[in-house]
Amino acid sequence: MKLIAGVDIGNSTTEVCIGSVGEEGRMKFLSSASRITTGTKGTLANVPGIITALEDAMGKLNKPVSDLSLIRINEATPVIGDTAMETITETIITESSMIGHNPSTPAGAGQAVGSILFIEHLEAGRPEMPYIIVAGNSYSYEEIAVQLNRYDKKLNIVGIILQADEAVLVWNRLEHKLPVIDEVKNINRIPDGKLAAVEVALPGQTIRMLSNPYGIATLLQLSAEETKSITPIAKSLIGKRSAVVIKTPHGNRKENVLPAGEIYIESDRTEVVNIDSGADKIMEVLSTAGEIKDISGQVNTNIGNMLAKIKIGMSEVSEEVSQNIRITDILAVDTLASVPISGALAGETCLEKAVGIAAMVKTEQLPMEKIAEEVKKQLHIYVKVAGVEAVMAALGAITTPGTQLPLAILDLGGGSTDAGIIFHDGRVSVTHQAGAGELVSMLIQTELGLANRITAEQIKKYPLAKVESLYHMRLESGEIHFFEEAIDPKYFGNVVLLHPDGMIKIEEDLPLEKIAAVRRDAKRKVFVKNAMRALTKVAPDHNLRNIPNIVLVGGSAEDFEVPEMLMEEFANYRIVCGRGNIRGSQGPRNAVATGLVLSYIGGNN
Repeated sequence: MKLIAGVDIGNSTTEVCIGSVGEEGRMKFLSSASRITTGTKGTLANVPGIITALEDAMGKLNKPVSDLSLIRINEATPVIGDTAMETITETIITESSMIGHNPSTPAGAGQAVGSILFIEHLEAGRPEMPYIIVAGNSYSYEEIAVQLNRYDKKLNIVGIILQADEAVLVWNRLEHKLPVIDEVKNINRIPDGKLAAVEVALPGQTIRMLSNPYGIATLLQLSAEETKSITPIAKSLIGKRSAVVIKTPHGNRKENVLPAGEIYIESDRTEVVNIDSGADKIMEVLSTAGEIKDISGQVNTNIGNMLAKIKIGMSEVSEEVSQNIRITDILAVDTLASVPISGALAGETCLEKAVGIAAMVKTEQLPMEKIAEEVKKQLHIYVKVAGVEAVMAALGAITTPGTQLPLAILDLGGGSTDAGIIFHDGRVSVTHQAGAGELVSMLIQTELGLANRITAEQIKKYPLAKVESLYHMRLESGEIHFFEEAIDPKYFGNVVLLHPDGMIKIEEDLPLEKIAAVRRDAKRKVFVKNAMRALTKVAPDHNLRNIPNIVLVGGSAEDFEVPEMLMEEFANYRIVCGRGNIRGSQGPRNAVATGLVLSYIGGNN
């Protein structure tokens, strides 16, 4: 009896399947294992992860790895997925001309227009002028309230801006109630004496005047040209509960359109498309370009720098000169990126037009042969590079109960979406497309302005809820879920993720509805569009109606909503579609590793 191991090295995970082959040639599957991929897929850094996964799988059989007769690894690993994001527009506010933020504790309500006057200059104020008072951290809330009450009858004070998080404390002590904004970190950069407009919305509402360019024009008496120039400011204040707009004398508020650049698609000819044309146009040009040899970007532009950075990064991990590295496919996605505003005073951000790119990068070398040699050297077991990844995934998918030939598979991974069809006569059609789970995570992170990718990954994987009391939560579906015992108070009033092991609190102050909408939109942009693109390439006559059934495999096929999105989409073509259940027990995982073991019986040892 021979023990055969199939090893699938993915962008995110390395999966192993162990099978035994008797003398009569009968195959029996014995165990499987999965480990996080070490290093970038297709590099020697993958070897530790491979060995650990093999040890896990053999450990389940109480056998050492040395009992293996053969290790078979997938052939398609030279194709690497990578992602990048660049903003096309950028809001730039110079000379401290704007602050607008969303603190959790502004106080009061209403709008006010007046000249900026720092609290230490109250004596210099003139009775006939309206003032907005600015107070830094050097003053306590008691001192601020005392000073304002003292000068209330002498000066026309209409609003207050604080550096500290003390708006409510000051407002409670005021004899004459005013709109108060706090948490303005760089308060010393506010220009003294300039005209400013302040707005604080009622609880549960958002500002209306300062998020509207004509509202700002009304309050600050702007000309038509000035109104046009402050449009980026109004755009950045949409959805805020409080804001301040300060009128500077030089018209120095602008939205700077950065050079987005052109994409060059090289096949038997060179196609050129400007990234400003949008993702749909880019993908349309790509679909008619034929067999792609390389994709590059215009020098000294956003897209040129982005694609060059991807090639340089791959060059560093593969130890190959960048001239030998080619981008053979991209997925472009229109999105909005939450980016810091240049010149803002309180860390404000603005949603800017951006493009997300996933790229498939190929090297001239065959890194899988190097990986095979290194594994063989360390384990003293023969290692064979065998089988195209999508073909092996299709072989593994056949072990799903209820399937038959012809069979199409969608392998939804971390960096790429692979599609393949096996026909009755054994013919196979396959394709590798850029873009999968990692691009979804990037879109979620950028659109929500999350501090780290881990939170974006968790949002992608788990459903949401809002803890509305210590004994109940509202699920994103609208359903109310009650608890017999009190929820930990730290979750009260917060949006949480429903992880199988417990709730995960979302630290950012974001509405549940917005998080859910961004998550679903990102998945549709990447998984649904890419699935249609991939299957159209491999379908007979490029017609999806010629595909009878599709099995979804890969890590992203375990997602709690992507398979349902795809099932709804393919229902329009009367295609049977669903998650795979490899070997009737593994779910959508382990398809490629299982296929590598199965293909051994075919004599391709």
